[in-house]
Amino acid sequence: MLNRRTLLAAAAAAPLAARAQDNPIRVGALNPLTGAGGPYGPSMRAMAEAVVRTANEAGGILGRVVALIGEDSQSNPDAAVRAARKLIDVDRVSAIMGTWLSSVTMAVAPLCWESKTFLTTTSGADSITLLPHQGYVIRTQPNTALQSVAFVRLAKLLGAKKPYFLGPQTPFAEATVLAMNQLFKPDGLSMGATIYDASKTSFRSEADQALRTQPDCIFAAGYTPDDAVLLRDLYRAGYKGTVMAFGYAVNDKFVTEQPKEITEGIYTVSPSPSLDSPAYKNAASLAGKAELDPYTAQLYDQASLVLLAMQVAGGSSGTDIRDNIRRVSQGNGPEVYSVAEGLKALKDGARELSYSGASGPCKFDEKGDITSIKFRFDRVQGGKLVLQSIF
Repeated sequence: MLNRRTLLAAAAAAPLAARAQDNPIRVGALNPLTGAGGPYGPSMRAMAEAVVRTANEAGGILGRVVALIGEDSQSNPDAAVRAARKLIDVDRVSAIMGTWLSSVTMAVAPLCWESKTFLTTTSGADSITLLPHQGYVIRTQPNTALQSVAFVRLAKLLGAKKPYFLGPQTPFAEATVLAMNQLFKPDGLSMGATIYDASKTSFRSEADQALRTQPDCIFAAGYTPDDAVLLRDLYRAGYKGTVMAFGYAVNDKFVTEQPKEITEGIYTVSPSPSLDSPAYKNAASLAGKAELDPYTAQLYDQASLVLLAMQVAGGSSGTDIRDNIRRVSQGNGPEVYSVAEGLKALKDGARELSYSGASGPCKFDEKGDITSIKFRFDRVQGGKLVLQSIF
């Protein structure tokens, strides 16, 4: 989290024109440093910091230094609301970037639109952009509809005839079941479903309920903590069929820490970063990594778009961002891949930009939903996740 010492250091490191400003432009990052999103939050935060640092090294935004103020959502709606109130009421940020977990985003979003604070999120529940957010929300994460298409495509590739959904009560659970069943319907298939309380210490009764239908493919649709319990219970119940899961739940750390007998063979679906794009290569360089998870790639794009929208607007308020973000994400202007390239193009006279990001094209519909994104299929083989395909 940014404190007085780091804020002064950021200002001192900025070019003279930016240091001359009395007040920095303040933006917030509300990421899951702990809890279910803990494997991703620190990297997401570091990427947002790197993009802000890049902007400051390029002369700042509107000639002013940008200060990033970070808070931990703890992957918990109540904690996230407290953190968001601090960012909005005390720190006076104009944007909050990188909320993860749909229940967190749904809790925070009303605070943002009521205060005219712009919100960027990596949460996927359809209900988020159906809220009356007045344009103050965009997401780089695919929504329930897009994710359902990916899971159904995988299930069909695996030859599933009797799929079954086992997942916690979340803002996207019921919508996912409905969407997937609509997609299965033309093939004469129907997916059974059991939605459970994630706070339980055992899901054996739910596993037994599913197995009574003799499924050949189970969608374990939880987060990391409950998937660990569910997969153990399915193993103990003698399930031998295919398992699909979200890539954010069954991740590298999960596969390493859990017994091989419960993870081997699991297929995962994740939004895929744009691996061959200049933006992805730049983001990976900033992170000092060969590969980026989807959410870190999305934070690169969210931070870049927020800052470029301010520059185009000539103002730094949440409303300035809302009214101008599509002028940089999908505007009639030069294609750019980073905040530095975008700032240079704007300073050279461009009035709009066409931003192509590390996570993909970054084009948004009127609700704030990303309109297209690639997905990747991985499978646990030999105790590690192995890429199967990207589409």
